[in-house]
Amino acid sequence: MTRDPIGMRHCQKLATPLTKYIGLASTAVVLGIVGPVASASAEPVAFGDFPVVIYCEYSGTTSAYYFSRLTGGNAIYLTPDRKAGMITIDGAAQRIGGQRAGSCLGKTLKDLRTSGQAFDLPH
Repeated sequence: MTRDPIGMRHCQKLATPLTKYIGLASTAVVLGIVGPVASASAEPVAFGDFPVVIYCEYSGTTSAYYFSRLTGGNAIYLTPDRKAGMITIDGAAQRIGGQRAGSCLGKTLKDLRTSGQAFDLPH
């Protein structure tokens, strides 16, 4: 038996499902399945333009979606239990990989911030 001093087997078990969802989100964005690939804004979109966490409710359960990746103007958010969502600077929030319509679906970043569902890091 090979020694595993830092728990690499455990890390690999966690990384595989996460990688699957990040890959799914990226593929959906590239194929245009989930909406526009770039923001309508003329200025480049930066990581700091998006909230670090967004809270969404579905059937009495509130989930925290953490900012994970910015690709082609699309911000990808993931929950610890591997749900995924996407939003652009000017667009509406969309779920990736499911049809459930929670409290974030269709809201813009402005709507999410106004409703107290989006939280930014202090600048």
